[in-house]
Amino acid sequence: MKLGLQLRLKQTLAPQLIQSLKMLQMPILKLEQTIRHELATNPLLEEIEELEQEQEKTEEQEAEFEVTDAEKDDDTKEKIEWEEYFFDDDEGYKVREPREEREERYEGASAPEVSLYSHLAEQLSFLKLSEEEHLIGEYIIGNISPEGYLTISVPEMAAELEIESSKIETVLKIIQRFDPIGVGSRDLKESLLTQLRERGQENSLAYRIVEEHIHELDRKSILQIAKLMNVTEEKAQQAMNVIKGLSPTPTHGRFDAGAFPVIPDLIVERYGAEYVVFHNDTYMPRLRINSGYKELIRRGSKSSPDTKQYIKQKLEQARWLLNSINQRRTTMINVMEAIIEEQKDFFEQGPAFLKPLIMEQIAQKVSMNVATISRVSNGKYVQTPFGVYEIKYFFNSGISKTDGEDMSKRSVKQRIEEIIKAETPDKPLSDQEIYRMLNAEGIKLARRTVTKYREELKIQPARLRKRVTPAGGK
Repeated sequence: MKLGLQLRLKQTLAPQLIQSLKMLQMPILKLEQTIRHELATNPLLEEIEELEQEQEKTEEQEAEFEVTDAEKDDDTKEKIEWEEYFFDDDEGYKVREPREEREERYEGASAPEVSLYSHLAEQLSFLKLSEEEHLIGEYIIGNISPEGYLTISVPEMAAELEIESSKIETVLKIIQRFDPIGVGSRDLKESLLTQLRERGQENSLAYRIVEEHIHELDRKSILQIAKLMNVTEEKAQQAMNVIKGLSPTPTHGRFDAGAFPVIPDLIVERYGAEYVVFHNDTYMPRLRINSGYKELIRRGSKSSPDTKQYIKQKLEQARWLLNSINQRRTTMINVMEAIIEEQKDFFEQGPAFLKPLIMEQIAQKVSMNVATISRVSNGKYVQTPFGVYEIKYFFNSGISKTDGEDMSKRSVKQRIEEIIKAETPDKPLSDQEIYRMLNAEGIKLARRTVTKYREELKIQPARLRKRVTPAGGK
């Protein structure tokens, strides 16, 4: 038998990291609900009615709320450590507001009875998983779109959470078997394959067709599919009937939240030649540690161990919350300031001057992960001098022109829409004809890209747009 020492690097998931990421992905209404829930459930938090004149910096709060693990039974040392949690009465999170007082009030919309997030989170809570697996599960669920698709790749999640991809894959496979089946899939193919596996059809013809030819189904006839799969036309038709019976999206119309008020998270205002970004804190509750518990904490050893443990736990949760709110605010403002620098023409002259911009450019500019930029951009809105826009509006790939300039993908899609609106109803333009028109205008892109953009615009193909004018023009 040999005895020896072995060094291993083990990655663990910090709960405060998960909380910080969850805060970042929340739109402002959801953030407000979360903060008010914390106010109701954590007795160490209280709402500040008036903004304090002097506020400490975030770094100072970190030092003042530092929790140590070196607590001993010595009464004197214990009292000092308890005191360190509350250095003064003014700790909280900083608020940056526009200079002018804003009078408008936003009306909240009634939330749906059960959201997709709540539905999935409830199923997750019933499973016997480790604490780390539950945290990973919450993070994955927070990155699932209303349609039920995963909006971020596993490697990106692994990089952001600083853990192995295999751990995320394990939990993701569990979530994909939640109701609705296929939720958390990365694309249509994975969603359909998951649904077929749950029906016990992993070895079926339908499964093989989806796995091998999913991207060709809209262009192939039943006869062509039969030849591809080397089966009879009847069997191909039966398999296609099975595929047509699957949900096109994992949620397939469920959990529809209906109309939802758009409240900007950020406000951009112009002062002279400069643009200033503010976080919209107008209706956000402002938090600090409840002063009523300070004396209890200062008593140190006079409090029972259970009481001290409870207060310490709630204090740590409060500290995480305050830090997460501050980090969310700082991150969003930094990202928006970088966007303004890159899209200066938009802010100077309007939407027609939007330039091609990808998230990688902003990620490099602010030294952040691309996944973080995506989290800031999705579902968050900014009020600009030209109106309110979702932050992701400012990101779009570029299309080269024959004159050497680039134009945004959004501008190209707008041009396609204009061309189709101007077409003759009884002679709609095919994608090939639109492709030729764009190329004649100097816009270089492939015909299949025209089809892709048309589908993204939710415009039907030419054969379905055709409208025959009755005799007499009526």
